Amino acid sequence: MPNPPIVTDAKTVTAELQKGTLPKGFLWGSSTSSYQIEGAAREDGRGASIWDSFCRQKGRIGNGDTGDVACDHYHRYAEDIALMRDLGLKAYRFSTAWPRVLPLGRGAANEKGLDFYDRLIDGVLEAGIEPWLCLYHWDLPQSLDDLGGWTNRDIAGWFADYAALIARRYGDRVKRFATFNEPSVAIMFGYAMGWNAPGVAERSSYFKAVHHLNLAHGRAVDVIRSLVPAASIGIVHNRQQVYPESDKPEDIHAAALLDTHWNLIFPDPQNFAAYPALAAADMEPYQQAGDMAQICRPTDWFGLNHYSPIYARADAGSQLGFAWGKAPDEIAQTGIGWPIYPDAFREILIDTSKRYGLPVYVTENGCGDKDAPDAAGNIVDERRIDYLRAYTFALGEAVKAGADVRGYFVWSLLDNFEWGAGFANRFGLVYVDFDTLKRTPKASAHWYAATIRRLSSPA
Repeated sequence: MPNPPIVTDAKTVTAELQKGTLPKGFLWGSSTSSYQIEGAAREDGRGASIWDSFCRQKGRIGNGDTGDVACDHYHRYAEDIALMRDLGLKAYRFSTAWPRVLPLGRGAANEKGLDFYDRLIDGVLEAGIEPWLCLYHWDLPQSLDDLGGWTNRDIAGWFADYAALIARRYGDRVKRFATFNEPSVAIMFGYAMGWNAPGVAERSSYFKAVHHLNLAHGRAVDVIRSLVPAASIGIVHNRQQVYPESDKPEDIHAAALLDTHWNLIFPDPQNFAAYPALAAADMEPYQQAGDMAQICRPTDWFGLNHYSPIYARADAGSQLGFAWGKAPDEIAQTGIGWPIYPDAFREILIDTSKRYGLPVYVTENGCGDKDAPDAAGNIVDERRIDYLRAYTFALGEAVKAGADVRGYFVWSLLDNFEWGAGFANRFGLVYVDFDTLKRTPKASAHWYAATIRRLSSPA
């Protein structure tokens, strides 16, 4: 498994995507998630999530940051919709917060929480933007975690009930539904590595959580399909090439293991009704008759999140036999240290389209940096523009090579709470001053708006 060619300067791969390269009706959008932007953590009946708890554990989050206020989108959603309209977005991917609409995760619904998403969805539609609703972007109700969370098989039913509530409430206006965002990150980091909420690092808990989330996905697909016949249903997976840190046999094997758990352990059973070979024996104890048929339910599209390749090294002391490796020093990096390699994006788009045979929507791609206003108050994020230009060009090359790619969503609309990094890492097209909550479009926002106009305008 060779390393990618070395890219030393992002500007060497910044060719412009040409009009006519992408299919007719190609969808341009941006993405956010509930915990990362909403705030209002204790308002209007919202229950606690595992991230509310995790953020209060000393040393878990950079600078001790929390999502208590975040971008205050709960109160400023109308301003944010206006920003989306000004950008010319055709679609907006957001997530509903399970604990905001079901404070205990099950049982009585919270009408005030449901009302918020009514207002948000109506506002997005009034702006001429298509809402893409994701049911789960990591903020599990704490009350369900107290019952075992994703290690409890009953959670598949709890999630299906939550999906039914959302589908009944919003299915008259929302037609694009994603069941989960990046399940491999949520479960690997949350149950095997202990890096993310709920902070568990235990091998058997990890494999239980994998299987139960897969069951929940299948149950939710069936529920949404039955309640919203016109729904277009998918799931959002992160997929990235995995390279060994060295050419040692143990590192090559570690890369194969990381590939299994990062790229395959969720989409393969969901599409092929079988776990990948390197995980099959570990998954077997948690399976019951009929499980694989329940997991493998027909979906309409594949959501792909991709930022860069990743690296692996052997670690016999870890829960899964690998650790995160280091990229070669010569490879260009973003401002937060992630490798820049747009050719990998092109290849993963081609591979995903071919492997799963579904239309692909890029549901996240973007550049993290340490943006700050200049003396005039402008945020001139040229590195992000270079990155986005390079990666959208690579997307066009994938389409030319036969990949069925139908949309692209930048991560993210706003600077936000970036999990363990807190507010230090900024991915937004719009700068957020987290002291005043003032929004300021960056240079990249103007570039993206111009790109959408140029590529969407009539011939």
